[in-house]
Amino acid sequence: MDLSDPTRSVTPTLDGPVLAVLAQTGRPLTAGEVASLAARGSEIGVRRTLARLVDQGIVHAHQMGRNRVHELNREHLAAPVADLLAGLRLELWKRLREQVSSFSPKPFYACVFGSSARGDGDFESDIDLLLVHPRFPGEQIAKYEMWSAVVIGLMSILTPPKTALLQPTTSGAAALLSPRHMRAWEQQVDRLHNEVFSWTGNRLQVIDLSTYEWTTGEGISSELLDEIKRDAVVISKASPLELAAATRSD
Repeated sequence: MDLSDPTRSVTPTLDGPVLAVLAQTGRPLTAGEVASLAARGSEIGVRRTLARLVDQGIVHAHQMGRNRVHELNREHLAAPVADLLAGLRLELWKRLREQVSSFSPKPFYACVFGSSARGDGDFESDIDLLLVHPRFPGEQIAKYEMWSAVVIGLMSILTPPKTALLQPTTSGAAALLSPRHMRAWEQQVDRLHNEVFSWTGNRLQVIDLSTYEWTTGEGISSELLDEIKRDAVVISKASPLELAAATRSD
């Protein structure tokens, strides 16, 4: 999938980006405005495309003052196709959120970054995904995570017996995955690689960090952190209670 213009997956002509713009904006636009918002195409090409779509009835054109404006004919049988074209990137985020929300154990944090988040990649671009996993055996723990675990552990001791089982025994960030959970994590990440390729034709590039690496920034380049801060599309941000439940031994 062309990450800068997903409509290329359906049609190489300008019909795709023009219909996507009209569906997304939901208001009358001049040909020049459509051309400026479309992912590709010159103004001359967009004008020709609009004229053809008007002939097909899927676009309405009328005078608004001195300008000729165009808008999607929502009553047209093919109008839902325009909505689908406009929402292809949003559909990708939706599917990623659904899949990651089904993870067990769950990530501490997940986001898409890079060209797919910015919308400036192409059909050869990877889809970059950051996953921050609960702590694996042998991984370091940040000081603030240790103190958080101690505080929540004390709270669980002081909790009345009837409700104690509802409290996490450690903080989500400090939670330690068992070897079984670690294997499950690796398997679900592998499955996600296959699913994303099936959805888009693009390879998934995963950066899988520990909570220690993420919270301290150790081993992460400043360029990567800046890129994530600037462009991130958040996919998942689990609560400590969810993480504690996901990593509790059976």
